[in-house]
Amino acid sequence: MRDFTIDKYRCLLEQLLASGYRITTVSDFVLHGADKKTAVLRHDVDLLPMNSLTTARLEHTLGISATYYFRIVEQSNNPQVIRQIAALGHEIGYHYEDLTTAQGDIPRAYESFCGNLEYFRQFYPVNTICMHGSPRSRFDSRDLWRKYDYHELGIVAEPYLDLDFSRLFYLTDTGRCWDGYKVSVRDKIPKYQDLWTAAGLTYHSTDDIIEAIGSGALPSLLMLTTHPQRWTNDSRLWWKEAVSQNIKNLVKRILVLCR
Repeated sequence: MRDFTIDKYRCLLEQLLASGYRITTVSDFVLHGADKKTAVLRHDVDLLPMNSLTTARLEHTLGISATYYFRIVEQSNNPQVIRQIAALGHEIGYHYEDLTTAQGDIPRAYESFCGNLEYFRQFYPVNTICMHGSPRSRFDSRDLWRKYDYHELGIVAEPYLDLDFSRLFYLTDTGRCWDGYKVSVRDKIPKYQDLWTAAGLTYHSTDDIIEAIGSGALPSLLMLTTHPQRWTNDSRLWWKEAVSQNIKNLVKRILVLCR
């Protein structure tokens, strides 16, 4: 079975459930804490929002609630999809990149952020946000919070800034693999990645993760981040994404080396 298909994603979720993990949203984890074994399930909707609706429906059939972070741009922001995902019991959050779109102008970026936050709150009572990496931009939108405090806007968490990764293991499919931190510009946890690597907690394929879950090798507390644009059973779209991501990885590797 090919990796990064909906069928493979189902196998991953079913293995987590069979191994006793409670799968939950970012907001629920922050507000209510963790069980002995907890997997926080986060999705960054960068492109192809219909793919996110597919994963959301699958999760719903398995009794799972996840967090979906939508960008404001038209490639992500599909009101009908957002409403349907929220109706399935999933959390909706804002995948912000306002410092990038404002070209580093911090007051203008904050004004943009506030307006976009209110836009998404018409679909869901958004109380968590997450930075979009914008790897080709020299601006990191998290720097907006050096001047402003998102907690004053009713936000309880920004995963990169509020979660304790000394106890929460992080896995992301950035780069269309699970060890893409090597070429990632911002979707990584640098402070802890070396410790995880030294402990042997590195996985390349989804099958590697499924095997680790089944053997009990995966930590009991973890966050899984996926980009649903990558996950499809459609062969044509699967190959298109595979080729596109290989090109992106080459560009990101150059960007990482140049920083």
